[in-house]
Amino acid sequence: MILITGQYNVQGTLEAGQFIVQNVSPTFEIGSPAFTQLAVSTMFGGFGQVFVALAVFFFAFTTIVAYFYIAETNIAYLSYIMKIPGLLFIAKCFIIASVAYGVISATGYIWGIGDIGVGLMAWINIVGIIITYFIWKPTIRALKDYEEQKKAGVTNFTFDPVKLGIRNATFWEKKLEEKKKLQ
Repeated sequence: MILITGQYNVQGTLEAGQFIVQNVSPTFEIGSPAFTQLAVSTMFGGFGQVFVALAVFFFAFTTIVAYFYIAETNIAYLSYIMKIPGLLFIAKCFIIASVAYGVISATGYIWGIGDIGVGLMAWINIVGIIITYFIWKPTIRALKDYEEQKKAGVTNFTFDPVKLGIRNATFWEKKLEEKKKLQ
């Protein structure tokens, strides 16, 4: 939309640092929603700036809520396993401080911190996938069992933890027994 409406600047490596293409005032901060607001305003008038501001607000709000939920469930699990009281309270304080800091700091800096967080999360997930693949064989066996059932044309899949070498899965063992009784 920014390109179609021509609401952009192209900064080059000219001697004086001027723009190669300048369609918008150079006072607009790069990396801010200002360019999008200008682009939407060219199509919808004054409503464009309000719409983009509301969209950014709701995007930020739902992102914070989603990340808080993810963090809370993971920390609750870890604090249950590790028996560390107050870990959830510390996480809540950290999230509140992060939001407050994000409000008052420069956007480029916050995007940099966000990029680092996403990169760390990706590497942690890659390590988790490798560990799952090479160490926790029941996971791979469960996947292969599912694929075999799917290839055989099964529509009502069954999960048998004993057959897959998974111990202490009492919920699934009882569920399989109930299913066998119904058949």
